[in-house]
Amino acid sequence: MSQPVRATQRVKISALGTYVPPRLLTNADLEKMVETSNEWIMSRTGIRERHIVDPGVATSDLAVAAAKRALAERGLEPSDIEAILVATVTPDMFFPSTACLVQHKLGADGAWGFDLSAACSAFLYALQTGAQFVATGAHKRVLVIGADVMSSILDYSDRSTCILFGDGAGAVILEASEDDSLGLIDFLHEVDGSGGCSLFMPGGGSLHPSTHETVDQKMHYVHQDGQAVFKYAVRKMAELCEKMLVRNGIKGTDIAAFIPHQANKRIISATADRLSLRPESVIVNIDRYGNTTAGTIPLAMETARQDGKLKKGDLVLLASVGAGFTAGAALLRWAC
Repeated sequence: MSQPVRATQRVKISALGTYVPPRLLTNADLEKMVETSNEWIMSRTGIRERHIVDPGVATSDLAVAAAKRALAERGLEPSDIEAILVATVTPDMFFPSTACLVQHKLGADGAWGFDLSAACSAFLYALQTGAQFVATGAHKRVLVIGADVMSSILDYSDRSTCILFGDGAGAVILEASEDDSLGLIDFLHEVDGSGGCSLFMPGGGSLHPSTHETVDQKMHYVHQDGQAVFKYAVRKMAELCEKMLVRNGIKGTDIAAFIPHQANKRIISATADRLSLRPESVIVNIDRYGNTTAGTIPLAMETARQDGKLKKGDLVLLASVGAGFTAGAALLRWAC
């Protein structure tokens, strides 16, 4: 469990950029591919459609597109970035890291970076990791990207998983805040490795290297115990958010925007109810994008901004639960 952030200087999100591939996969499309229905999917998940890459489009491509938009918003050149953190479970390849590929494609000369794997919590984990570089003065500007091409690891004959996920990316730039009242305030991160068998991709690693047998056994796709994941997510997301509010002396009604990981609308609603959040403060866009894993929170940030629900000075609560199990929450005042 982390301790409250005690930074030498406050760190802010100074820019945001997002990207989703143009191709849509709707519930109607899935009805033709697997035994399911729009009503079944909507009632259990809240998802109506999701964006899917075309063949040959990789995670680094989505990451670069989102990063370029963030840089343009801030009026920066790629060479202004000193470190790149890519949160993903669908890297282009085992190595080099997707961060290396993004650095090269962006032309971010002089930047270093690495990938961070924490499934659906990866963006939050990368956000806080990147913030430490800025908080300590090690770097002036850090680029944090959450990007996943989940369609690359889905079995589209398995209705329990293929309906859930989409592809997308979001990027933020972290810089020191000139105003100490704006920026990241606090965070809580937690892992419970006993849940690793509830949501995982068993094939392709050192335990089960790729073979004809692992391919035949569909070990290179997402495997999920839906009930176990749902129960953990409902409990843990609410617990961490509640602890975050209590230790910072904040009530649910003080939150201007609650931006959770978009895995299931019922999980989001259960957390919002427990925290007594105002309905208009809860950001939900899962109907349009599905679960884009590391991309969901920045995509939801953009939705909140477009809907006029994310303005400078607003108190924002972020939360996630993912495979591992991983979980996290972050509190900040929006600065851009």
